[in-house]
Amino acid sequence: MSEHRGLPGFARYRKVHMVGIGGIGMSSIAEVLLIRGFEVSGSDLTLSDVTEHLETLGATIYEGHDASNVGDVQVVVHSSAVDRDTNPETREAISRRIPLIPRSVMLAELMRTKFGIGIAGTHGKTTTTSMAGLVVGEGGFDPTVIVGGKVSAFGSNAVHGEGEIILVEADEYDRTFLRLTPSLAVITNIEEDHLDIYDDLDDLLEAFVQYANSVPFFGATIVCLDDANVQQIISRIDRRVVTYGTRRQADVRAARIEQHELSMSFDVVRYGETLGRATLDVPGHHNVLNALAAITVGLELEMPFDEITAGLARFSGVRRRLHVLGNIGDVTVVDDYAHHPTEILATLEAAGNSWPDRRIVAVFQPHLYSRTSDFKEGFARAFFDADVLVLTDIYGAREVSEDQISGATLARLAESYGHRVVHYVPDKADLATYVTGLVEPGDVVVAMGAGDIWRSSRELLERIQAAVAEGSL
Repeated sequence: MSEHRGLPGFARYRKVHMVGIGGIGMSSIAEVLLIRGFEVSGSDLTLSDVTEHLETLGATIYEGHDASNVGDVQVVVHSSAVDRDTNPETREAISRRIPLIPRSVMLAELMRTKFGIGIAGTHGKTTTTSMAGLVVGEGGFDPTVIVGGKVSAFGSNAVHGEGEIILVEADEYDRTFLRLTPSLAVITNIEEDHLDIYDDLDDLLEAFVQYANSVPFFGATIVCLDDANVQQIISRIDRRVVTYGTRRQADVRAARIEQHELSMSFDVVRYGETLGRATLDVPGHHNVLNALAAITVGLELEMPFDEITAGLARFSGVRRRLHVLGNIGDVTVVDDYAHHPTEILATLEAAGNSWPDRRIVAVFQPHLYSRTSDFKEGFARAFFDADVLVLTDIYGAREVSEDQISGATLARLAESYGHRVVHYVPDKADLATYVTGLVEPGDVVVAMGAGDIWRSSRELLERIQAAVAEGSL
């Protein structure tokens, strides 16, 4: 009898090649696979600190895409940004009949091997997944956590645990989350987005209903009762539903919410019983809701409340979520991932509450032509909590402009709706210099966007430092 006999399974596919490995979603999966002992290679158009980190874990990384990068591998995984019909590496996999799968399928396979907790929603997925991962970890479950952002407490965007629980950020883009098999499915909120994928809001709501009903009969769907669109789908969910929020009808709710500069505190009330007080080291009402989702996950796992709050206390933020890059010459520079009108509103509200006596300078790089066109009215109205608005042009990413939409469009609309101080800088390369000329001592600059505006934020910090050194600021 052969010692190596066994059923075909995931564990047999030890050699994995990943096309677009430097992306935040792909790199987190790569990290988990590497720590599990898989041989991982991958390629990306540009190398970064992310790909360097993967190399230190044992990955083979190629700069650029070429058929020769696909070596003796057993499966090829590609990101959603990769066109499998034209990319030379995916075409090579097809020609050699190597299994070719999207990132979502690999994520689903990782989840299938454990008790899965999926965190979905238009906003707050990364933060909520990170918070929940820390909470579950505090409970001694030693979970695997896969998120779409670098978490300060993790030092990475993934954690590989030896326990039986996996928490993943469940992305609705391209209906990715419908491939997952969570036992606990969280929905933070639902709002129109990705209208290049979904026909309309009804189509999007139906996808979230399918996601909610994908949990097994013994599982549960955890939803935010504060969200109007979530309220619409609750009656269509045929699994056990647990609600959270600030409304009195919520099963788990926050009461007596207080903000203390860059932190929040609130009472947690479950089915009418006050469990105790929770504290967060990040600001914003939206983060209270994110924390409530994580708390509810912990309660569903029957964790003691003191362990839950201890886990939350370890959360100090996610990179590019109201992330203070530095304070120089009485100017604070903040970097944030906000790229939807609702996210911008939440970020600016949190910034205003955190620095109530300081001038807020919002700097925004729109992300995707389709999103900018679909939500141009919302974007134009999203910046009223900023004293000064600076707009640059659109980061197209996977898209090519098909109409006349631009950052200038948003600037004109914002002015027409009553924003008094609007600046438009067409070329992002000029942005840091331009903003340096605008800022005054005491300002808080909040740079937002899902593209590459983070580069401008760091350049701005350097230019402010130089201006302070030469005495011009």
